Amino acid sequence: MIIKKFQANTETEAIMLAKDDLGKDAIVMNIKTIKPKGLFKIFRRTKVEVTAAIDEVSKKESSQEKPESKSSTQFNAQIDEKLHPERTKTEETKEAKEAKELEEKLNNLAMLLEQQIESQKKEGKKSEETSSTKAVEEAIDKEADKSASDSEAEDSTSAKEEGASLKDKSIDLIMEQMTNNEVTYNYAKQIMDEITSSGSIRTLDEMLSLVYQKIVLKLGQTKPISFDDGDKRPKVIFFVGPTGVGKTTTIAKLSSKLILEEKKKIAIVTADTYRIAAVEQIKTYANILSIPVEVVYESKDLENILPKYKDCDYLLVDTAGRSHKNKEQVDDLKNLFDVFSKYSILTYLVLSATTKYKDLKRITALYEDITDYSLIFTKLDETDAIGNILNIKLDTGRALSYISYGQNVPEDIDVMNPQIIAKQVLGGGDGYGSGG
Repeated sequence: MIIKKFQANTETEAIMLAKDDLGKDAIVMNIKTIKPKGLFKIFRRTKVEVTAAIDEVSKKESSQEKPESKSSTQFNAQIDEKLHPERTKTEETKEAKEAKELEEKLNNLAMLLEQQIESQKKEGKKSEETSSTKAVEEAIDKEADKSASDSEAEDSTSAKEEGASLKDKSIDLIMEQMTNNEVTYNYAKQIMDEITSSGSIRTLDEMLSLVYQKIVLKLGQTKPISFDDGDKRPKVIFFVGPTGVGKTTTIAKLSSKLILEEKKKIAIVTADTYRIAAVEQIKTYANILSIPVEVVYESKDLENILPKYKDCDYLLVDTAGRSHKNKEQVDDLKNLFDVFSKYSILTYLVLSATTKYKDLKRITALYEDITDYSLIFTKLDETDAIGNILNIKLDTGRALSYISYGQNVPEDIDVMNPQIIAKQVLGGGDGYGSGG
């Protein structure tokens, strides 16, 4: 006699699984309800377990071609449902509830991560990513072990093989989600390898949780405008990057925030005299904010301009877009930085989220040889795939700072939130510029 157990959301579904697997002559021996356990039990449904049996002779006489395992199909559907909740066309109330639960879970994970990072700062730990991930994994392992001790052990070879297959399918689907959002295959695989290397992950919830945590940690802490309070030198903030990425609009947005929210005294210096109407555009914004603007045609002009603004908190410098193929333009930018060498400087490389990864790599490589910089990404409202933010962060090791997602001044700019980016990479939330 062959005896097997089948789990499903309802008694009817469990019995159907038994019939599909063992055949129409299968006999139901026992039915029981299984309540979820473990760290993420509030996000799991109550299951129904059916124990069914069939005589081996009857089994052999059943259809020769065994249908695809419904338990595998069910698990795959569960994964796809978590990553793509919008695909479920029926039971809309249930879909909305599950989407809300996933959002709450990710928010809880974000709070846990922030607490861990804050704790590490106080204790002076050096390896933030390793220790934070280890702490999360240990907590999950401890809870999973407790849950496992309360359930019946299933040691059959077939169960282990099926578990391994389902785990591989989970990895493939999460990898697909990341690469669809333009995370490179190598970085997506690196993340999955890092979280599965311990071999202790037992469920999809655990895998999603650790992937989310890993992405947040790799994005790292952001670096908005901030200077040492003890540094009395004039503070100069450069905005560099290729033409058309939105440097001038970004300066206008940040100027508004510095004036209205932080009550800073600022002036704008523009060296973008190559682009038609660039000077008029920045002057228009400056007039609205009642801040002075100086136009610089040559680096030597700055020697006469800078003393006029020694009492300003910040000087924001708008530079012309530079092509990585134009050596003369690159040399001009180097000369501009040299003039400000005696000042306290921050430099932000402004990039568009819509730019191809291949071009982004060339642009960042150009500025690696010129100056130290942090990253600003613009035009997030013009793309649904933001994996390049993670790609460039990992390529350059530079700090992320601001996110811009529209033309409204000063509303459409924020300090980048790694939790929101991680959610969007995994298919959760609407992201920046769409109400997310």
